[in-house]
Amino acid sequence: MKYTATKETLNQLVADLSQMAMVIHQTHWYMRGTNFLKLHPLMDDFMDEINDQLDVISERLLALDGHPFSTLAEMAANTKIKDWPGNFDKTTPERLAHLVDGYRYLAALYQHGIEVSDTEKDYSTQDIFIGFKTAIEKKIWMLQAELDQAPEIDA
Repeated sequence: MKYTATKETLNQLVADLSQMAMVIHQTHWYMRGTNFLKLHPLMDDFMDEINDQLDVISERLLALDGHPFSTLAEMAANTKIKDWPGNFDKTTPERLAHLVDGYRYLAALYQHGIEVSDTEKDYSTQDIFIGFKTAIEKKIWMLQAELDQAPEIDA
């Protein structure tokens, strides 16, 4: 089978991007306090970007004759991004730090994709992985700046 590791990585991203969208949604819904008026609409932008990445990743997997996960059960069974029950017991900074954790995981997964697609000589998918990793690293930087912390990007 051609591009086996690349397709596995793409499908892992389908599950994880779907989960990340929900984690961002939860942050959006359960946010209170300082910077609410700024951060609440910003989460819409974050969700849009993750959903756009999900669409591109899924369509690339289909183009490679793969089969993206497409049920909530598949997403939940395969994601490696942690979630929390929805309530108001977390502060906004705690929620933003949780987003950073998810984004760091995605950056590492995109890096893995860069490496396996290079090995399998799927340079078109590799280009997608590189662009999305760069976008994710920007989100890490932005969130870390909001939390008054250095980005600590592993390049």
